[in-house]
Amino acid sequence: MPVKKNTLRLNMLAMFIAIILLQTSIPLIGYIPIGPLEITIIPMTVVVATVLLGTVDGAIIGGVWGMTTFVRAFVWPTSPLAAIVFVNPIISVIPRIMIGVVAGMTYTYLKKHLKSQAASISVSAVLGSLTNTVLVLGLIYLFYKAKAPQLYQINIKELLPYLLGVVGTNGVPEAIFSGIVTPLIAVPVKKIFDRTSR
Repeated sequence: MPVKKNTLRLNMLAMFIAIILLQTSIPLIGYIPIGPLEITIIPMTVVVATVLLGTVDGAIIGGVWGMTTFVRAFVWPTSPLAAIVFVNPIISVIPRIMIGVVAGMTYTYLKKHLKSQAASISVSAVLGSLTNTVLVLGLIYLFYKAKAPQLYQINIKELLPYLLGVVGTNGVPEAIFSGIVTPLIAVPVKKIFDRTSR
């Protein structure tokens, strides 16, 4: 890899890591409250990084988010649920890494088969966001279904219907939001990035 391109890649990685750290630390820039919902927009950052830098670097950025989630579960949990489930790195880290993997593979495939770059990015963003939601909630079910009544200090008699409800009320709106907004950010930024990296 040419020195200029490698330097740009490392600078971009550092920038995205800084953005992830800010989004997980400062209210309203990583999680946007919309009525009763809280839309997580950090997967959009991971997808933008993936589109610009590739699948491996997207997975690295996702992994940084996952490690931040894991550490915060011990020192500064965002909720009682986080202190219970995100101390398990399989739940806190792996789904975040998989955002980059799924979004990267999807974008690599679609950009060869779709004329619209925005459409390729949009589909990749939707699938990346859903990957995070489905894996986190699916792993919570696998690891904690026996402890359902203790989760979030609420009485959950059946964990699966509760988690499916979360997919519908949070996961789907997050995916739609990501699919709409991510191309608006990624398309112009990618044009600039491609010109700079030549």
